[in-house]
Amino acid sequence: MRGIITDKNLRRIYDYIRACVWRGDSIEVTRKLVESSGINDALFNKIIGIVSTNFSTGSNSLYLELIKKCILDEIYDRPENRDSRGYPLFAHSMVGKKRLDNIHRIAESVLSLGVQGDWIETGVWRGGSCILMRAILKSFGITDRVVWVADSFQGLPLPNADLYPQDVGREHLYRHPLLAVSLEEVRSNFEKYDLLDDQVRFIKGWFSDTLPSAPIEKLSILRLDGDMYESTMVALTSLYDKLSYGGFVIVDDYGLKECNKAILDFRSSRNINDEIYLIELDRNDCAVFWQKIGH
Repeated sequence: MRGIITDKNLRRIYDYIRACVWRGDSIEVTRKLVESSGINDALFNKIIGIVSTNFSTGSNSLYLELIKKCILDEIYDRPENRDSRGYPLFAHSMVGKKRLDNIHRIAESVLSLGVQGDWIETGVWRGGSCILMRAILKSFGITDRVVWVADSFQGLPLPNADLYPQDVGREHLYRHPLLAVSLEEVRSNFEKYDLLDDQVRFIKGWFSDTLPSAPIEKLSILRLDGDMYESTMVALTSLYDKLSYGGFVIVDDYGLKECNKAILDFRSSRNINDEIYLIELDRNDCAVFWQKIGH
């Protein structure tokens, strides 16, 4: 039986549709997801129009979709594009299309809503997500925001059993050669897209050494991709207070138990109740985001 629209649940339907758009769902997929709510086509189309205002169209959209395809190495039909463990050989990101679409929609929403602050990713691998962020700023002619690219550029840290016992057992990832992408390589990747300029700033070093004193005044997007409890917690404790009201936290590794626990511990310690939205569930991994509405 189809649901009945009331004032009480209309806001929930609106918020859910908005979250679907933010995570990159197509209009067709979103419509199917809200079918049981009882919403009619006219109201659905009106809400879609509101939440999609100022999203890129025309040549802007074509440029950004092409950038995403290049980042994911989908331009060339290579017979072998992954190694024996499934890691991309040539792509500049391993996050996949759905998560790049989420960055795209979140970034455009931040610009549309006028949320103040720079954008940062903590844990960048070959730089693909940050390259997309810089491409979005360029496509909109935005010159007063910076993309911060934070990484050790030598892989994951050795677990600190005394301070972060949650990471014990992750020693095998310490400076894993595939995960240890140098700063020079990441800079070179930005150059390939003609996107290396003074709106891209690099923070090199272990997060515990660099993020607490990072020269960042205000953020509107905080994307976490550090895998470990320590990397996630240090990024949050160092940067969350710099995230503007209405800004977004994106968590790439929410499906990893260490990262998941760091998120839950931090939110609990700060009494954060903003709703967490799923971006993608991929085998044992998932990515999520939330918008900073509370404190």
